[in-house]
Amino acid sequence: MAEERLEHDPTLAQPAEAIHMPDPSYLPFVLALGIMITLVGVLTGLLVVIIGLLIVIPTLVRWIRSARDEMSDLPLEHH
Repeated sequence: MAEERLEHDPTLAQPAEAIHMPDPSYLPFVLALGIMITLVGVLTGLLVVIIGLLIVIPTLVRWIRSARDEMSDLPLEHH
């Protein structure tokens, strides 16, 4: 017995608005790497902590800035 598959249910109403998905980003990975280096530095030495923080702080600032830019591109009713 063959199953009949529908792509969509024709009785359902169309969505009222499009769903916003953020663009792909490497920033979460870089931030996690920087946090890991910082935490390893807590165990090993101040120089490694500084290197980790030099990765974490600019990455976090860039990620927040890109999120704000994406939010400003959305219609006002999404804020």
